[in-house]
Amino acid sequence: MSDLNLLNRVRAFIDTEADMLDFEEYNAWLDLWTDNGVYVVPIDPKETDFANTLNYAYDKAEMRKLRVARLQSGEAVSTQTTEKTVRQLGRFRILAESDTHVEVRCSMYLSECRHGNLKTYPADVTYKLLKADDEFRIDEKVIRLQNSDAYLSSIGYIL
Repeated sequence: MSDLNLLNRVRAFIDTEADMLDFEEYNAWLDLWTDNGVYVVPIDPKETDFANTLNYAYDKAEMRKLRVARLQSGEAVSTQTTEKTVRQLGRFRILAESDTHVEVRCSMYLSECRHGNLKTYPADVTYKLLKADDEFRIDEKVIRLQNSDAYLSSIGYIL
């Protein structure tokens, strides 16, 4: 059984991250990352070699900043008609822990409202979190969309 104190702290951190994204607090979201952190949305949900395969997103620090700048500028056509996103997270499980990192997996249901139509994107999300003092920083976030190999009308926002 996992350390429930650690699990609760990890869950609170990840819930805060989801809230930041739903309420478009992108600059605060950028501050959650390590300098070398990687944000990945693979096309193949079974893929593990992200650097050498095609992904919807494979963002290191600079690309995350550019993605946020595009979202904040209003120039991201794919997000202009998205009225709201809501992330619901659950099924948290600590997969590994060391002195420096925690790896956790959870489920996510992201709903978006666009042109009055509600769409849902279910996913498994894996985080590798750096333990920094008494806080966490995201070292890696991998979002494995359940329907990643299907037609996705738009996922221009941050999952």
